Amino acid sequence: MTTSKDPLHGITLQAILTELVEQLGWDGLAQRIDIRCFKSDPSIKSSLTFLRKTPWAREKVEALYLKRKR
Repeated sequence: MTTSKDPLHGITLQAILTELVEQLGWDGLAQRIDIRCFKSDPSIKSSLTFLRKTPWAREKVEALYLKRKR
């Protein structure tokens, strides 16, 4: 059995986003990551759609999640 070195292994983008929104709220998330989908009529569904298509934005969300986990 090999264990993944990736700290995000097995965690879905939806789980990451949901947890960040629960902790920070949409306003807090928008303050930390300047993305329109967090500011203007935010929803998990619309944000996931954007993040899946936009690698740089997804990386910022994942980095924020990992930073908060440490």
